[in-house]
Amino acid sequence: MRICFLAIVCLFSITVMAQPLVPFGPHPTKEQLQWHEKEFYLFIHFGPNTFTNKEWGEGNEDPSVFNPTAMDCDQWVRVAKQAGAKGIILTAKHHDGFCLWPSNFSTHTVRESKWQNGKGDVVKALSDACKKAGLEMGVYISPWDRNHPLYGTAAYNDIYLSTMKELLSQYGKFFELWWDGANGEGPNGKKQQYDFNRFQDSAFKWQPQLVIFSDIGPGIRWCGNEKGLNNTTNWNLLDTAGFKRGRGAPPTDTLNMGNVNGRFWIPAEADVSIRPGWFYHPEEDTKVKSPETLFNLYLHSVGNGGNLLLNVPPDRTGRINPIDSASLVGFRKLRESAFTTDFFANAKLVANSGDKISLANLTDHNIRTYWVSATQENTELIVNMAQKKLINTVVLEEMLQYGQRVQAFTIEAYDGRKYQLVFTGTTIGRKRIAQFPETETGRIRIVITHAKAAPVLRNIAGYWLSQIVHRP
Repeated sequence: MRICFLAIVCLFSITVMAQPLVPFGPHPTKEQLQWHEKEFYLFIHFGPNTFTNKEWGEGNEDPSVFNPTAMDCDQWVRVAKQAGAKGIILTAKHHDGFCLWPSNFSTHTVRESKWQNGKGDVVKALSDACKKAGLEMGVYISPWDRNHPLYGTAAYNDIYLSTMKELLSQYGKFFELWWDGANGEGPNGKKQQYDFNRFQDSAFKWQPQLVIFSDIGPGIRWCGNEKGLNNTTNWNLLDTAGFKRGRGAPPTDTLNMGNVNGRFWIPAEADVSIRPGWFYHPEEDTKVKSPETLFNLYLHSVGNGGNLLLNVPPDRTGRINPIDSASLVGFRKLRESAFTTDFFANAKLVANSGDKISLANLTDHNIRTYWVSATQENTELIVNMAQKKLINTVVLEEMLQYGQRVQAFTIEAYDGRKYQLVFTGTTIGRKRIAQFPETETGRIRIVITHAKAAPVLRNIAGYWLSQIVHRP
């Protein structure tokens, strides 16, 4: 009887392990998965504000003020690639209503400026430069328009749709469409009732692959601040019922953390500027964020499971300033040097559950391979390194195709006699960069104490960073 019972248990275990792995709860679309892998890309704020020294234009500026003397979108793209950015999002139209393309639905555009005798098109120039260099592009089209005479009337929604159609049908594919909820008065003193449902349906009709950013997505959400910081607890899930873009958006702490049991997959994007302002101001040349500060922001945005959207505004020549460029290159060098030597690369892994053969998938740095625990609670992974190392950073990644599952985990370092707790965390998501005081050890134990379903991990790695970087 005992032999039969053991046989039944073994057969049941094999059957359970043989079940096909299916997503748990909300999970990302193909386009959202591609967005997750970008990690870091640039924002470009450029327009009349660059030349008037304003942050929010009034909409009554003379278009002739827009006149960059050495406009070079190829230079923007070179700087982005040198920084390791995976794309550029352009403010094609900000709140002042000035269009960086010669729109047929506005008289406040590059066509009315002195730049290139009114024959220029910034959107086309950047689109061409991105295509040539293999860099992806997105657009910001502010619904608020402080210039258009029809703003504040039902007819303006048709105007906005027409301008959006120009951008989404004439310049190639974009990876992201960026909306904020800003809604002030137009030149007639009225506010607009935006028809976002219609805007969204039309955008997807013209470019189905778009990932749309706003307070409530549907593709990506604002992280709740403009400091470039995602919360240490960061769920890719959000409930949107009853909320709107702008006023009426979810509370900022909800946007920062997401909802643990949210209905929709709407991950967080952390936006921040390399300068105090979003547009270029000469007096801020001495206030450009250092490579170290940018690296710190990376650790607290990408390192907390989100993406980093870093604004780098071109100056009045129409080029990215050398000060900003130098900082971006330094930022890339810091990232590369920090994550060059993975102490777990040749380590022996031991787990208290799950398939032992696929454990090797955790250290192969292949985003298509993964390991599945056989238990939902208290999954243990022990990393036996070839020799003792000074270590202060562990990177963990979930396989998001199957949902976000991990709710709590710990990291422990073996001191020769016992394990010492060095880190306690909550969510993992796309990537969690867990930092702790440096410790010398040859053995690390990772314990996933709570999960919504059996954890599915695709990567673990260990590093020593030259300094522990704290939350800004």
